[in-house]
Amino acid sequence: MEKRRLSFWEVWNLSFGFLGIQMGFALQNANASRILQIFGADVHELSWFWIVAPLMGLIVQPIVGHYSDRTWTRMGRRKPFFLTGAIIASIGLILMPSAGALTSIFPALWIGAGMLMVMDASFNIAMEPFRALVADMMPADQRTLGFSIQTALIGIGAVVGSWLPYVLTNWFDVSNQAGVGEVPFNLILSFVIGAGVLVTSIMVTILSTKEYTPEELAAFDTTGEADKPQEESLLNIFTDFKNMPFTMRQLSWVQFFSWFGLFGMWVFATPAIAHHVYGLPLSDNSSKMYQDAGDWVGILFGVYNGISAIYAFFLPAIAKKIGRKSTHTASLL
Repeated sequence: MEKRRLSFWEVWNLSFGFLGIQMGFALQNANASRILQIFGADVHELSWFWIVAPLMGLIVQPIVGHYSDRTWTRMGRRKPFFLTGAIIASIGLILMPSAGALTSIFPALWIGAGMLMVMDASFNIAMEPFRALVADMMPADQRTLGFSIQTALIGIGAVVGSWLPYVLTNWFDVSNQAGVGEVPFNLILSFVIGAGVLVTSIMVTILSTKEYTPEELAAFDTTGEADKPQEESLLNIFTDFKNMPFTMRQLSWVQFFSWFGLFGMWVFATPAIAHHVYGLPLSDNSSKMYQDAGDWVGILFGVYNGISAIYAFFLPAIAKKIGRKSTHTASLL
């Protein structure tokens, strides 16, 4: 028994939620440091707030992966996870830039940092089952098409999310100025729009895609793995780490150093641009020039996301010609 081949628009709808997830992720990456600085975080302490992001990924991804592989509900196998992640992430997107209005409960900086943690955990809850859904639904010979469409939607979402604060201010005259300790309205509105797009795009996938049942997936399995008894335990995650294939161990080091550089950029891009290009003191986190610098960082992030999305379409052809290792080396350089 083979999986049904999907039409282009079925693959598009299947992957459409990636647009909203990546839009929210781009808003976080481009603007979280700026928001935390507005709420009073010292530039030298930003990395302490951002450390929650990889820690949450380290904790959440294996757990969500484990349980989404072993869960079936009336809604489906993967859908409950990425719907829950999308709803919680959208709440975080709305509350993070609005944390200043909640200072009667906790200091704004605490709330902002807490929402950063909530968003990152929720993006992981939504993202990992979504990737697995594509593998669940598509026959092997269509997965290249599926991941190509994913890449395009991820690129669109990342560019729109990164550019939105600048566009709202410079095209629609939404103010990017605010008092000391206040987040400008263009940022608040951008995060609200991002939350709306996130939930809407996820709902497109949920309403247009019917998942295979566990029995159907077992029938598709030709390896016999589905018939083998497995001990159901979350502790299997640690056994999996121990039994990790050698090639995956090698790749883990490549990933380590890649993310090392990316987090350096995400955490410090805004204060670096504001200080070294706009000539502002590191203590300035509320002037109009500082907000202009933050909006411009979004433009820069949108450019790199757009280029990466286009470049990704050429990767299979390049890898076929020179090999995957050489392609990855050239890309890193």
